[in-house]
Amino acid sequence: MHDLTALLQERIFRQYHERIVPARYRTLAPARVEAWEAPGEPVPFADAVAQDFAPFPPGAAWGRPWGTTWLRITGEVPADWPAGAPVELVVDLGFSASQPGFQAEGLYWDESGRILKGLEPRNTHLALTGGPGASFTVYVEAASNPDVAGPWHFQPTPLGDVETAPAEPIYRFQHAAVGLLDVAAFGLERDVWVLDGLARELPPSSPRRAGILRALERALDVLDPEDVPGTAAAARAELSGALAATNGSTGHRVAAVGHAHIDSAWLWPVRETRRKVARTWSNVLDLMAVYPDLVFAASSAVQYSWIKEDYPELFERLRAAIADGRFVPVGGMWVESDTNLPGGEAMARQFVAGKGFFLREFGIETDEVWLPDSFGYSGALPQIVAASNSSNFLTQKISWNETNRFPHHSFDWEGIDGTRVLTHFPPVDTYNSELTPAELARAERQHSERGVSDLSLVPFGFGDGGGGPTREMVEAAHRQGDLDGSPRVSVQRPDAFFAELRESLPHPPVWSGELYLEFHRGTYTSQARTKHGNRRAEHLLREAELWAATAAVRAGSAYPADELRRAWESVLLNQFHDILPGSSIAWVYRVAEREYAAVTQAAEQVIADALAALGAGAGAETQVAFNASPFPVAGVPALGAGAAARASGTATSDGDGFVLESAALRARIDGSGALVSLVDLATGREAIAPGARGNELQLFRDTPNKWDAWDIDRAYQRMPMEGIRATGVHLSGERIEAHYALGASTAVQRIGLAPDGRALEIETEVDWHERQKLLKLAFAFDVHADTAASEIQFGHIRRPTHQNTSWDVARFETVAHRWLRVDEPGFGVTLANDRVYGHDVSRIARDGGGTTTLVRESLLRAPLFPDPDADQGRHVFRHAISLGSLLDGVAEGYRVNLPLRRVPGAPVDPLVRVEGSDAIAIEAVKLAEDGSGDVVVRLYEVQGGRAIGRLIPGFDAGAAVRVDLLERPWPDQPADARELRLRPFELITVRIPRS
Repeated sequence: MHDLTALLQERIFRQYHERIVPARYRTLAPARVEAWEAPGEPVPFADAVAQDFAPFPPGAAWGRPWGTTWLRITGEVPADWPAGAPVELVVDLGFSASQPGFQAEGLYWDESGRILKGLEPRNTHLALTGGPGASFTVYVEAASNPDVAGPWHFQPTPLGDVETAPAEPIYRFQHAAVGLLDVAAFGLERDVWVLDGLARELPPSSPRRAGILRALERALDVLDPEDVPGTAAAARAELSGALAATNGSTGHRVAAVGHAHIDSAWLWPVRETRRKVARTWSNVLDLMAVYPDLVFAASSAVQYSWIKEDYPELFERLRAAIADGRFVPVGGMWVESDTNLPGGEAMARQFVAGKGFFLREFGIETDEVWLPDSFGYSGALPQIVAASNSSNFLTQKISWNETNRFPHHSFDWEGIDGTRVLTHFPPVDTYNSELTPAELARAERQHSERGVSDLSLVPFGFGDGGGGPTREMVEAAHRQGDLDGSPRVSVQRPDAFFAELRESLPHPPVWSGELYLEFHRGTYTSQARTKHGNRRAEHLLREAELWAATAAVRAGSAYPADELRRAWESVLLNQFHDILPGSSIAWVYRVAEREYAAVTQAAEQVIADALAALGAGAGAETQVAFNASPFPVAGVPALGAGAAARASGTATSDGDGFVLESAALRARIDGSGALVSLVDLATGREAIAPGARGNELQLFRDTPNKWDAWDIDRAYQRMPMEGIRATGVHLSGERIEAHYALGASTAVQRIGLAPDGRALEIETEVDWHERQKLLKLAFAFDVHADTAASEIQFGHIRRPTHQNTSWDVARFETVAHRWLRVDEPGFGVTLANDRVYGHDVSRIARDGGGTTTLVRESLLRAPLFPDPDADQGRHVFRHAISLGSLLDGVAEGYRVNLPLRRVPGAPVDPLVRVEGSDAIAIEAVKLAEDGSGDVVVRLYEVQGGRAIGRLIPGFDAGAAVRVDLLERPWPDQPADARELRLRPFELITVRIPRS
């Protein structure tokens, strides 16, 4: 036979789009529409429906950016329509071809104020229950959200903030109509969509492909294009054989899980996400009423809390669906957070807040950690997952790697302490699947564990901006349940999938260490104010809990549990993976900065009240310092208060520059403000490489290929910029002050000795007015470092400083928390900071042999999209360089982020302390979440070695218990929970009753 496949496929394409798709509705009857535009922020249903509505004809312009317009739609089902036929209201707000969730959306309400379902670009219908002649009244809460991304050209736009967006309408209303759904035509559309898609995935030589194409040809032959509804059944009969052909027993199997990855903020503010969740989840409940087999998984406890607060009636329906087992809470976290940037205790609190909410509200213990879209995953996460009593982990984002293909899809992920957690990385390479044959074929083709396991998970539903599964997707799942040539699809709960995965893959491959995303490296630095707000809030809440617990135990003060919970929930929300990383619109950061200010105020008040209860105040005769660090500082005990010693030091000018000297170190600063020498006086060892400099501000052109706020491309390294010059360096008291001009910006540095004389402190104040520039602070250290140690949650990770492999080359910008260390046997340098996360470390060959280790901290960026004014204005960075052991460096990181509080008062003994090991750090001290008054202590081993010690309560204590993050006893208890025998980086939580 002649091969006419190309012509046939053209015929199929045209007939499908021009004839079959439009025939879904046999006929349409117009409805009446009236509108009222809310003048400002969204209003409740009762307020909206009480307003005066005006006629709203098709073609009417509506909706300023971020506005809300309420529509009142009334009409009748035509009396001559057949009884029992499905009738739907169909509304087009002026939707574009852009993806759902990134443009106008709506929410259907009935006259009583009950939510019916969402109105989305690809889910526009609402089932009407009355028969022929019945009238109806429906309200639509229409949100005129702008498409901020547009065609993804990453150009500056004023649309990212209601305060800068133009006031003109951005949409034109198209229509509202009553439609008579033709079930046969809809079924035909789904049949053709599936079979045509499958044929396009099969090889040209496949008999199955040829058979499908012939069946489609016969179907089109019998289909009358002028009467699709009348001939749809005959066309479907021609396709029935192709759809009935089943698969073999060895093919790939797909667990399809309904899903809608709703970003808690991104190209829309949090206030809009609260409405997005209602639209999407009401869509799901509506769909479940039609398709009893649909299972939907949703993460982020905060989104459930929004529904409870904003839409209590919908929340009760949601609760019923959860009890039925079809709406499945997953994730166990407050939000789908970033995992690179949050501190250890904050990551723990994601699970305390998230799992705690699910247990309280639904009695459900979530077992899967669900983070499909975060920008890389910390090597500390497996242990935190296990400590929350969770067992499984799902992610998708590593498929975005731009250099190396990740080798596994189902594997054990081993963290820095040795904990392993079963992890699945869906080979479908999307968390927004539409269950297309192309997506299913990709999942089968890319599955790395084929031959050992034949199972993978596919999350399906419109996501990012919401929408969720549609009936088209569920129908596609049914047709591909057991279809020859396609992976077998079954709709499943995530826990059922992981249980089957464990059984089918008893010996999974192992990946050890972080899951580094070779992409979006700029998220370690963008939106520096938000990152500083996060770091400061984390440490203030640590202090607040410590001193409040101490005051409760020692002075009988009331523990402010509600205030602390609210503050933590605010911090946890802003750790969402598009807020803290810096990739959201300007509106999001305006709100985040306001919320960090509120957290700061609340935490400072808790601290002030606790310190007053502990005797601090104007009436005290002596001055003491409160030390919230787990390490002694200037003679003040860890977690206690006492007199602070101050080391003597000098700051002098010698004509060629300046010298800062204490008993521990000597630093020389040249006339340009650069650090040219840093000597450990105990050994005489020089830390700055010969002829090199430290404390050098460096400016680079920063123009990523795309994804402005997200990406730093390697090309920046080849584009250093001139123009940084010292405009004055002088001695100011005990510090050296250096002024710089850098482009359109200025900087002032203040360099001095730490109060204990053991570190060199550098404060860098920048008034930043650059665009698409990257500012780094560089140090050339005289250290031959094979690796750099970077603090992460509850430990640190060592990364190579060389570029031997493509994995090393791709890791050209990495993340660290409070400190970064480069060392060689016998000597090391630690660089601590109070707000920086991104950095790069490399080795440079030098004359005469050997290498210099170059450490550069990324201070500021200036991306233009999605926030065109990102990072503009004043910023203050604090660094401290110390030349001691790794343990000294850890302590310095805490000191910089938890400065002593000097107040009038009396010494306070620590509420708890560790005896026998300096390598066991107390990360958190608080009272128990259940209000019992028990003291809860979180500890970890900091050096990466074994540690033996004992936890000593400073109060009358009962028998201690080892507990999980939610403060529940572990089944296996040591004989004495206060005896500490920790493996490297081990994290434990101990609960101590007060006797």
